[in-house]
Amino acid sequence: MSVPTHGALRAPFASLRHCSLYRSRLVIASALVATFAGGALAPTCVLAKTPPPKAVLDASAVAVPDRYSADAAQQIFAAGGNAVDAAVAIAFTLAVTRPDAGNIGGGGFMTVFMDGKPYFLDYRERAPQQATRGMYVDDKGNLVPGMSVVGHRAVGVPGTVDGMWEAQRRFGKLKWKQVLAPAIRYATDGFAVDPSLQQRRDAAAKNFAGKTNFDAYFSGLKAGATFRQPELAQTLSRIAGDGGREFYEGRTAELIAQQMYGHGLVTKPDLMQYKAVWRQPLSADWNGYRVITAPPPSSGGIGLIQMLKMRAALKPAFDGVELNSAPYIHLIAQIEDRVFADRQQYLGDPDSYKVPADKLIDDAYLAQRADEVKADEVPGAAPVKPGLGDAQPEKAQTTHFSVVDKWGNAVSNTYTLNGDFGAGVVVDGGGFLLNDAMDDFVTKPGAEGLSGADLNTVAPGRRPLSSMTPTLLLKDDKVALVIGTPGGSRILTSIFQVMTNLYDFNMTPTDALAAPRFHHQLLPQKTIYFEPHHPIAGEVAEQLKALGYTLEEQSFNGDVQMIRIDGTMPEPAADPRGVGVGRVMR
Repeated sequence: MSVPTHGALRAPFASLRHCSLYRSRLVIASALVATFAGGALAPTCVLAKTPPPKAVLDASAVAVPDRYSADAAQQIFAAGGNAVDAAVAIAFTLAVTRPDAGNIGGGGFMTVFMDGKPYFLDYRERAPQQATRGMYVDDKGNLVPGMSVVGHRAVGVPGTVDGMWEAQRRFGKLKWKQVLAPAIRYATDGFAVDPSLQQRRDAAAKNFAGKTNFDAYFSGLKAGATFRQPELAQTLSRIAGDGGREFYEGRTAELIAQQMYGHGLVTKPDLMQYKAVWRQPLSADWNGYRVITAPPPSSGGIGLIQMLKMRAALKPAFDGVELNSAPYIHLIAQIEDRVFADRQQYLGDPDSYKVPADKLIDDAYLAQRADEVKADEVPGAAPVKPGLGDAQPEKAQTTHFSVVDKWGNAVSNTYTLNGDFGAGVVVDGGGFLLNDAMDDFVTKPGAEGLSGADLNTVAPGRRPLSSMTPTLLLKDDKVALVIGTPGGSRILTSIFQVMTNLYDFNMTPTDALAAPRFHHQLLPQKTIYFEPHHPIAGEVAEQLKALGYTLEEQSFNGDVQMIRIDGTMPEPAADPRGVGVGRVMR
């Protein structure tokens, strides 16, 4: 799908905004009419009356990372907004109340179901035009420690604001100013800091100390304190008043360019050229449902479909196998080996390379891959190769929210600064953090040739590969599940396990989220990661070790936010691993 071009909202045409050609339900009956008294052209539009949409659910619902974003969504629904209006309000609110991952200086993906049709919006960050393939290595070809992670040179061109602007222009019901109002209020009046947010701030501050201006802005982020952000409030007010393109063409763009000058690569032309992209979402049948998920440059959507379909093809092997037993984990690990082998070889920015997405999720191909999985296979005895012919670890610090409205529309949105608090660089005068998305590229190029690593090397304008996987499940063309999570490469394995818990093991949403999760991703070989509060221990651990696996604790395995709809009442659930909120809104 192509993206209509648009510039910053300008006052003389503001009254035409809600006559947008996007809003097909509205019919423009008359346009510009000359007013002889003043001799000026008065922009007007007469809209055909249409009945209000009929509610198909008993309530709207959200599953979000904190209570402030839940409150913002509730205000939007009370004002008559739909799922997209609420999603945009949530995103801007989290930029204030969850500055470790919520953002306006980062990027992400949004999967939408609106008026009976699925859509996907890619607002991932892009490499600046001055970026080069070897920009993070020294003259000996060795990585310069920290350069792609901390500071100005780690920053990619942000996409979040244009993504929200594009989604709300196309599908929102309320005025742009309305959906930004909650975020502006929290930035102005402040919010109470959660202890977990201070913990993340303290850890990040050690990495940024002496390298960025992070502490000048966020030293006051202390548990229980009321944290105010006046510069961010001014930035959000400009964006609210002038439209989303203000971030890329107005005063905010000037502040970003000034911040980067002499230190980083992002320029005013980079910002002016940025556009979010509408792409065709991935779609696949599974267990009587239709999976709608993220296409490249997400690797997660393809990987999720591959995992679901391979497990379904291996149903006889799983029959009678207890969930999270050693035989179960061993079978899933073999599936994950094949998913991550394909990811490493075939996936990259679809604007730079034709990704064989259809082949990678083809039923016959995945049945062939499933045939390679054996209950008695010795881990690592033979290398697992990509399936169509001859990983870097990703950061987990992303955030996700899920929304459904009473009209049956839904949004699954995952966005990020990449690492906690991004690159640690705050835009002076703007009050917001910038991403370290450049670290999601392969920063140490390998040998020449079309290898998997080469598909994700740094190149001007390229979007880095990501595991973000905002996903919807449809049943009879209606939304049955809205789901997603942060977690880097653990995103797809976390979503897969929760969906399996729900639909293969018939758990409730609360139980499906609370159940133990594990992770394996081809490299490092034969390593199973487990959660500290759900350790793999006892007989299961001994059996896995006997098979040749190494067990390793990991500190984070997702913060899944999901809404299940079975009938007419949405059932939201927030991951107990975080401080999220699931709320029904009548």
